[in-house]
Amino acid sequence: MSQTEYVAPSTVEDAVKALETAGARAMGGGTDLLVQFRSGRAKPSVIVDLKRIAETIGVRQEGGGFVIGAATSGAALGEHAALAKAWPGVIEAANLIGSTQVQGRASLAGNLCNASPAADSVPAMIAARAVCVIAGPDGRREAPVETIPVAPGKTSLKPGEFIVEFKLPPRPARASDAYLRLIPRTEMDIAVVGAGVSLTLDAAGVITEADVALGAVAPTALLVPEAGAALVGSKLDEAALARLDAAAQAACKPISDKRGTTEYRTKIAGVLARRAAQIAYQRAGGQA
Repeated sequence: MSQTEYVAPSTVEDAVKALETAGARAMGGGTDLLVQFRSGRAKPSVIVDLKRIAETIGVRQEGGGFVIGAATSGAALGEHAALAKAWPGVIEAANLIGSTQVQGRASLAGNLCNASPAADSVPAMIAARAVCVIAGPDGRREAPVETIPVAPGKTSLKPGEFIVEFKLPPRPARASDAYLRLIPRTEMDIAVVGAGVSLTLDAAGVITEADVALGAVAPTALLVPEAGAALVGSKLDEAALARLDAAAQAACKPISDKRGTTEYRTKIAGVLARRAAQIAYQRAGGQA
């Protein structure tokens, strides 16, 4: 019977070497990987625990923005006041991952690299234009969050690569974000649809930048440029919201399953995008 080895490197370089082993899997919080391992769905040759690497834990402000260690727990993110003020949508999305107990372990990188189309933190991170810092055998590189999942359960990371940290850009004074999801139950369920919206306003309340992302409506979470463009130049009036709704629906390519039909998911995507935009607009100082 084959056995799985566990290693906990303390440097990025040692983690990369361990992950070059065939069948190796990186572990941030482990809330997905360990469940898959115990059920037999995942059979890694080596589990590489990243939490002992200093760069993968914690939040720091840098260049006016934020850098989040890839293995930082959701609970720790929620306790960081400056991050929560600048990016409330990212925090509310991260805080929807699992139960209170799970929050003590679950990480943004794990949620992203599990590559579920319905992952809650991913649309919010995409709308925030978050960038991944990735380490691997060829050194370090950066990539937008939306380029990491390529299909359900699959990522674009190469053998030996792992996410070290995330970068969130600086925030202007009149900017904010929001994340909403629809689930069948009141808590601890998988999103039927998720929507993240990030907005920047000028002094008159006109939207100058907008990013919209959707989850659970395609094989991967989507950045929807047409939906963001629908809001730019408006004060989030009904016409702009209608354009946003239509663009969000047009981007959807969902499946029908026991949690929702294709038609239902498509309709809800437009509704949630509208509502998230209204929340983000008000948080940014606009008068909706």
